[in-house]
Amino acid sequence: MRARRLLVLLAALAGVALAARLGLWQLSRAAEKEAQQAALESRGQEPPLASASLAHSPDEAAAQQHRRITLQGRWIGARTVFLDNRAMDGRAGFIVVTPLALPDGDAVLVQRGWAPRDAAERTRVPAVASPEGVVTVEGRVQAPPSRLYELGAEGLGAIRQNLDLDAFARETGLRLRPLSVQQADGAAADADGLLRHWPAPAFDVHKHYGYAFQWFALAALITGLYVWFQLVRPRLKRRA
Repeated sequence: MRARRLLVLLAALAGVALAARLGLWQLSRAAEKEAQQAALESRGQEPPLASASLAHSPDEAAAQQHRRITLQGRWIGARTVFLDNRAMDGRAGFIVVTPLALPDGDAVLVQRGWAPRDAAERTRVPAVASPEGVVTVEGRVQAPPSRLYELGAEGLGAIRQNLDLDAFARETGLRLRPLSVQQADGAAADADGLLRHWPAPAFDVHKHYGYAFQWFALAALITGLYVWFQLVRPRLKRRA
């Protein structure tokens, strides 16, 4: 009986320790994401980046994410891609992505905005003006367009589910910077008719708090069950 009680005690302690440790880990993950969110918000308030300092490497791009920037270049309109199944303001449609040729010969992908899908003809893409000559683009530095789940290989047409930066660079022969720019509204941008209600970066902090609560509740449950079945209930039986 003593060995059995000791085994139950050790199992309960191990369960409580593991659940509490996982709960603390979830709290640390929430703290990390809150720090990341604060850092992004702080970057958004900093002065705009000089166009010459736009990142060339992934590490530099990560440090510049969400910084404001103003670029000058030429649209490569023939290489415009329409990313499908992207929602904005609760409606499905396309995110329009066009490379912008920079003066040094490199190019950067610009997420120009959102356009609705043609309900009558799903393969028809909206007409998006890409003015000739040098244009000025104001926006924020972001990671390349997010990826959605896709069945099969990536397409090569104007309408695509995803856009892989390296594969697109090989396909087009462009020297793409390892980032994208989300274009902001402005006098020059408004003429294309695209929506730019870009959502704020989501870090899912509340999800980690929810998981932490579940783990701590499990630790409390294990403790309560041990106390009831190993301490309180046997004592009640003895009294009876």
